[in-house]
Amino acid sequence: MRLVITADTHVPKRARDLPAPLWAAVDEADVVLHAGDWVEESLLDAMQARARRLVGVCGNNDGPPLRARLPEVAHVELDGLRVAVVHETGPRTRREERCAARFPDTDLLVFGHSHIPWDTVAPGGLRLLNPGSPTDRRAQPYATYLTARVTAGRLDRVELHRLPRR
Repeated sequence: MRLVITADTHVPKRARDLPAPLWAAVDEADVVLHAGDWVEESLLDAMQARARRLVGVCGNNDGPPLRARLPEVAHVELDGLRVAVVHETGPRTRREERCAARFPDTDLLVFGHSHIPWDTVAPGGLRLLNPGSPTDRRAQPYATYLTARVTAGRLDRVELHRLPRR
């Protein structure tokens, strides 16, 4: 099962649209995970139209129309892998311990908000992934997103994709 993991897209505030390489990855993916900060419903509509399966949450920059359509936390099982998606996880200090306590029955936690790519494992085995942002790199050298594979309940081939500067 092929995954695309993204967050903090901020369309149209930070970009008019998603970068073409990310749209191409969405078209090829079996599941797209979006960890919030869409900003406009039109991006949610476009992603729902193109993604085979979309699991998304709202973020702190998403207004009432998006909050009415998206949960704050999403839980899904993908080929035996227990996944949670959330926008904010709080400060980086002790993030793994906090998230392991908050999501005890989860194998993978996808989060956003910081625009900083993150890939760690908490005590007990919870994997935490933040794809960064494909449109607003902030202090990062590149705008980014992630791809991964799920096979028989295991996550592998996690790859951070750097997008060309606009």
